[in-house]
Amino acid sequence: EPPTNPGWFTLRSVARRIQVLNEEITTLDTELDRLVATAAPETLSLLGLGTQHTATLLIAAGENIDRFSSEAAFAHLCAAAPIPVSSGRTDRHRLNPAGNRAANRALHMIVIVRLRYCEQTKAYMERRTTEGRTKKEVIRCRKRYVAREIYRTLRADLSTLELRT
Repeated sequence: EPPTNPGWFTLRSVARRIQVLNEEITTLDTELDRLVATAAPETLSLLGLGTQHTATLLIAAGENIDRFSSEAAFAHLCAAAPIPVSSGRTDRHRLNPAGNRAANRALHMIVIVRLRYCEQTKAYMERRTTEGRTKKEVIRCRKRYVAREIYRTLRADLSTLELRT
């Protein structure tokens, strides 16, 4: 028989609520998986892009990806467009602090995953650091590359979405 202490009743109530919320999260994740796989199957197949990151980038792009004049405009929206911060003889760039921060975070995490699992990205990091770039600068450059790649695949996915649905 359970204790009659009011604290135990409260803990049991909280535990039941956690179980209900976990079930709800699982249901919503399943539905999000289905929706993202329908909307952007090619983008979802890229290395480092799971359901959450693809959904974030789909939201950033919006339904009408043709509103972007180029992939550079998409990169600017994702805060992955470089901004020159040079002075004198130095030639430096930094990421745009404006833009969609969630999309920028998704790009950052994709680059981090690729640094771990993609041999091409590892080789790029090694080559650029031997050229004198910092890890932060190399990640900035890779974010721009990933934004370009994702723009192309999102554009292809969204253009064929109407044909698939």
